[in-house]
Amino acid sequence: MGKVVAQTLTWPVDSVWVVLGSRYREVLDAVDFGDAGVIENPEWEEGMASSMRVGLDAASLDPSTGAAFSVMGDQPGIDPTVVAALLQAHLSSDALAIVPKYRYVRGHPVLVARSLWPRLMSLEGDQGGRNLLQAHPDWVEEVFFEQLAPRDVDTSDDVTDLQPRA
Repeated sequence: MGKVVAQTLTWPVDSVWVVLGSRYREVLDAVDFGDAGVIENPEWEEGMASSMRVGLDAASLDPSTGAAFSVMGDQPGIDPTVVAALLQAHLSSDALAIVPKYRYVRGHPVLVARSLWPRLMSLEGDQGGRNLLQAHPDWVEEVFFEQLAPRDVDTSDDVTDLQPRA
């Protein structure tokens, strides 16, 4: 997760918040989060929606924040050009959510306008905002990318697969 945070800290954003759940103290002691704010999600067992609530709640402390990226901590391969294109689309669009579409699949990071945060913060369970955005396509602008979506890194085999080959 440290690599994802380090990458995110290079983006043209005002702040970065990391939401930790299970084994919060161990992770906090083991990972250098740099200038990112770190916040504990005590309801982590509920799933992704609880982490989104905690993160958006932290972001909402700054009243000047007008939008936020939702970034998955297990996707270290986000291309900076994707971030730039999503930000550019946000500046020229009235959409509540700017979503990357990698070839033909929606992915992350998702950029959500502050006016959508209350709806996202009302979600429960392990689904995040995917179903809400699918139910309201008029809220969404998709930005198309030729490359594949960033790969999830969930197991030690995934980590091994990403290592440079000799």
